[in-house]
Amino acid sequence: MYRNFSIVPKIMFGRGSFNQLAEVIAPERVTPGSYFVFVLDDIFIGKPLESRIPLEKGDLLLHVNVDDEPKTSYIDALVQQIKQYNEILPDGIVGIGGGSTMDIAKAISLLLKNPGSSADYQGWDLIEIPSVYHLAVPTLAGTGAEISRTTILTGPEKKLGINSDYTLYNQLILDPELIAGVPKDQWFYTGMDCYIHDVESLQGTFINEFSKSYGEKSLDLCRQVFLDDHPDKDDKLMMASYFGGMSIAYSQVGACHALSYGLSYVLGIHHGIGCCIAFDVLEDIYPDGVAEFRQMMKKHDIQLPKNITADLGNDALELMVTTALNLVPLWENCLGSDWKNLMTRERCKKLYLRM
Repeated sequence: MYRNFSIVPKIMFGRGSFNQLAEVIAPERVTPGSYFVFVLDDIFIGKPLESRIPLEKGDLLLHVNVDDEPKTSYIDALVQQIKQYNEILPDGIVGIGGGSTMDIAKAISLLLKNPGSSADYQGWDLIEIPSVYHLAVPTLAGTGAEISRTTILTGPEKKLGINSDYTLYNQLILDPELIAGVPKDQWFYTGMDCYIHDVESLQGTFINEFSKSYGEKSLDLCRQVFLDDHPDKDDKLMMASYFGGMSIAYSQVGACHALSYGLSYVLGIHHGIGCCIAFDVLEDIYPDGVAEFRQMMKKHDIQLPKNITADLGNDALELMVTTALNLVPLWENCLGSDWKNLMTRERCKKLYLRM
């Protein structure tokens, strides 16, 4: 049975395209007395980008903090803040920032229409009511959050996304000018999330020609960005992120992302760097990818944290292992239907102990 999946219906790409944001959302301002919510990473407070946001009377500029990855409790609090701001639902949500900010905006757009806590919807296709209109403006490139049907959240019991066609953005504005000047380490770790998407998708058991076509193009662009020197590297990385996200639409990620969830849930490590730490110990599963990844690290003088699990007690390690192994589709894509015999709890724990 082939999955009939949805994709983002409208996309604008180009340097300076952020200047057209007001024009793009104008047709969505349809409800009398309503407003737009602009979800902005608080790193931009007082920065030029904040002053360029096309706020109209009644709009809400919602600064969000992504020092920690998004938690369900944080999403619930933000939704409540919006409802207290105006009893009318907003006509739209605009997420401006990196992967976590875009995930927050997606989650808010869903929970404004669906009752209960965001933790109630961690899983696959649990959302029943379509979201509020929502638009993404990435200021980092690599996560694929802009094109993904998932919003990754850490809940009281697990780290797991809200996976739904309703999670998908209605519109993207991809402006490569907005990712210029990102600190080198953050640029690298976020970009490697994309590179690892491609490796896991292309080597996965779920791969087909649809996913392969997007994954191969994304991988080629990543190599141009991280192994060569191109003046338009920001444009290339932004498109690599888009294609990388599309590559897992019919496929899936794999061992690295499963392990990174454990790192995030137990240690609070951010997704991009967590993927890099996990990928660096997976040479037995992705030998060529890990070798090339290490070449990219050397070129950009990236030093990964070491011995991060050295002081963990057994209970914490076991929770990390459980978190990773609960992501069944990722392991099936990576190792096939017999994955439980291939990735035992002991093998998984040994991988964590190498990090």
